[in-house]
Amino acid sequence: MAQKARISLTGTDPKKVDNVCNEIKLIAEQTGVAIAGPMPLPTKKLQVPVRTGPDGGGTSKWDHWEMRIHKRLIDLDADERALRRLMRIQVPDGVNIEIVLKS
Repeated sequence: MAQKARISLTGTDPKKVDNVCNEIKLIAEQTGVAIAGPMPLPTKKLQVPVRTGPDGGGTSKWDHWEMRIHKRLIDLDADERALRRLMRIQVPDGVNIEIVLKS
């Protein structure tokens, strides 16, 4: 049974996350490795309501700040050549990549 690598990408900018996904797909095509994905996972929304007035008096007005976290999941066969090329990908700021090997 061959090992598989599960790659999870998270970031706040969906374009940057998709660009890294496209680079991984390109590496998989060039090395001839089977790939499944990228599978988009649900976007997590972190919401923070902040009171606009500095003191407690007056009308209560609120600003609502939101940060969205986009996730993608990719499964590919753990080929040594493909994983070496995968480690050399330039990952932009704001994108986290996690690689887990599974049997």
